[in-house]
Amino acid sequence: MALIHICVMLALMFSVDTVAAGDSPRREIRFGVAAQFPPFQSRNPQGQLVGLNIELGNALCEQLNVRCTWVDQVIVEDFRALESRHLDAIMGMAPTSKRRRWASFTDNLYPFTTRLVARKTSGLLPNVQSLEGKRVGVLLGSNRATFVLAKWAPRGVVIKCFWLNDDLVRSLVAGEIDATLQGTVEIREALLDKPEGKEFDFLGPAVSAALLGDGVAIAVRKPDIALRDALNRALEQLIRNGEYQRIIKPYRLDAPVAMP
Repeated sequence: MALIHICVMLALMFSVDTVAAGDSPRREIRFGVAAQFPPFQSRNPQGQLVGLNIELGNALCEQLNVRCTWVDQVIVEDFRALESRHLDAIMGMAPTSKRRRWASFTDNLYPFTTRLVARKTSGLLPNVQSLEGKRVGVLLGSNRATFVLAKWAPRGVVIKCFWLNDDLVRSLVAGEIDATLQGTVEIREALLDKPEGKEFDFLGPAVSAALLGDGVAIAVRKPDIALRDALNRALEQLIRNGEYQRIIKPYRLDAPVAMP
């Protein structure tokens, strides 16, 4: 009889642990986002979050039938907030080898290409031989900043980090920096598609490196495989039903995401 009581108690304890582990259906996804990278994520004049990553995140939540809560972060790589469960996921991050040490990533939401932008007449190319002694601007906290500080700065390239892309572009146009390393989509919107950008262009080939990555994904806690897989399934469904294509079309991405 005592053995039966012990077995019953162990079964009750196991059931409590199972509930505590979070087997109940998810009702909300708290996305961390740094709202300073238009056209991917920023705030409009009314203070509302807008951009490609915001639209995709909301569509994924709708597909999963959960509430989408956006937490505006100061920095992109806020893995502490992710680990402490202040966030469930970080939206719009390149899954580089360095970042994979801290988080698990979904499939890529879309690709991106990194290019050097400078005056057409400058003759600059995206390598240290051409850029030695030149001033290259990057966005603080971006994967491009990580790359140039590790690979170019030690070899004589002068790196200037900017908090906002608007400030970076103003410095480039004013001649305070010689070039910028950026993703093609944001620099088109910030400069190349505007009248003041007519003297500037992409120079040289695209820059590829493990520190840069080649796409944008969603970071989740490493143990949270269920959330990662659910987001991947929702992305596949958005692609199949055409909602994904409708969302990304205005943003002129470099290449489509392949059908899963």
